[in-house]
Amino acid sequence: MERIFFEGLFLQASLIFALGAQNLFILESGLKGHYPLIVSFVCFLCDLTLIMLGVAGAGTLFSYFPEVKIIFGVLGVLFLFTYGWDKFKTQLQPPSTESSLGPEKNLKRSVLQAMTFSLVNPHAYLDGIVLIGGYSSKYDSLLERVTLGWGAAIFSLIWFIGLSMTSQKMMPILKNPKRMRWIMGTAGITLMYLSARLGMDVYSWIVEQRESTLAYHLR
Repeated sequence: MERIFFEGLFLQASLIFALGAQNLFILESGLKGHYPLIVSFVCFLCDLTLIMLGVAGAGTLFSYFPEVKIIFGVLGVLFLFTYGWDKFKTQLQPPSTESSLGPEKNLKRSVLQAMTFSLVNPHAYLDGIVLIGGYSSKYDSLLERVTLGWGAAIFSLIWFIGLSMTSQKMMPILKNPKRMRWIMGTAGITLMYLSARLGMDVYSWIVEQRESTLAYHLR
């Protein structure tokens, strides 16, 4: 079981290192001091839920209902672009502490945003449910699959806490409002870029769905 646990740990490590919207949000929460540990734990719980659904066999959902993936994709594109544009606008505003740091701390808003970045993101479903869930299917025992899932989820927790703690230590260097404004603006550009990439993925999913439907009717 220990070997399977670490197998899941390393599998998640290979998936989570890429710069994504969820990682950017955790970094931002740490930089702003907006409940970074709570945000990290909420993101972990979301990842844990998706991973456990995957190892329980929910990965076939997207196969039977590809429309679900497309709907989440469209929502993800809209959310990432809107949030990214909001961050990018800080570069267009005069430097000030309020505009560079954004809204004041709000626990409810931070938790809801953490859930949104974790769940309104089809790539999270593909990683947690399809990839990890599909990989776990090589084990017949549910206990073995759950053990692999816990390994993957624990790496998420370690990674998220590490991100938030690292960003918090950078805060004394980034107290300059103008510098912080540029960081938020860059994060906004990155989020809009991720939105565009996700949009291309969604378009390819729609094309695949149309071709599949057409092929079915031509039989």
